[in-house]
Amino acid sequence: MRVSKTGYFTHRDCWKHEMGPGHPECPDRLDAIEDRLLVSGVFDALERYDAPQAAAADLELAHDRMHVAVMRGYSELLAEDVLAGGPEFSQIDPDTSINVHTWNAALRSAGAGMAATDAVMAGEIENAFCAVRPPGHHASRNKAQGFCFFNNVAVAAKYALERYHLQRVAVVDFDVHHGDGTENILAGDMRALMVGIFQHPFYPFCGDQNPAPNMLNVPIPAYTRGMDIREIIEMSWIPRLEEFQPEMIFISAGFDAHREDDMGQLGLTEQDFAWITQRVKDIAKRYSKGRIVSLLEGGYVMSPLARSVEAHIRVLADL
Repeated sequence: MRVSKTGYFTHRDCWKHEMGPGHPECPDRLDAIEDRLLVSGVFDALERYDAPQAAAADLELAHDRMHVAVMRGYSELLAEDVLAGGPEFSQIDPDTSINVHTWNAALRSAGAGMAATDAVMAGEIENAFCAVRPPGHHASRNKAQGFCFFNNVAVAAKYALERYHLQRVAVVDFDVHHGDGTENILAGDMRALMVGIFQHPFYPFCGDQNPAPNMLNVPIPAYTRGMDIREIIEMSWIPRLEEFQPEMIFISAGFDAHREDDMGQLGLTEQDFAWITQRVKDIAKRYSKGRIVSLLEGGYVMSPLARSVEAHIRVLADL
């Protein structure tokens, strides 16, 4: 008998990855989410899972073998340096660093999406939320960037296609930043449809073009409010998703488009995130047997992040 319709995947390794004092992508994000879910009672309705580590072969579904090897090499070199009294962090790009725990955290973050896919496909749960970090949607086939090392949502989507021989999966991305890494990995794979909204012009300063027929990028000007974004989604995403009829849906769940998050300048509220989740869930009920796997991306101001995740999960779990 099913205990809960919604799974919650995380691992304590995801708290140990840090990128330096004052960095916005910090372990406090997961604390804020879990505190909110505990206080609100939402945790009681969820089936909780420990995220396993992804294997190298799993990561290579979405990434070049050399990229995986380079990331492992960075981690091993840093561990040697730290033992020798060297610096605690190694910088990958101006915004992105690793510590000695990053490798394991990144493996857990990618592993969470695949484990959630397994549980959903097995019918243990109907859908899942993965409270993981580091996030993933800026990681391309051969590059770590923008706080991201491996592309968790792309790995999970590719895993669903290969492991379960699905014919059509959709990736929905509502982070304030364009999921350029996911686009890089999935563009041209007609088994996948990616739909996204994001602030533009804004980091990563791309996405205003659709590089392949299976990409639907919807750039949004700064200061656009929730009702306008709802209308844009209704007119653009929903017809494409209905036409595509995905057998499973993956969500890059970034909450930095919240109006209280100073990482961006969009005007969404937790009610808007709940509305978006409901519209995606409507599609999943119609075409995907309700199968959704959602993975945390952005969201850097603790209170709106926690409130938005709660609203998102409440819709997933029918609370």
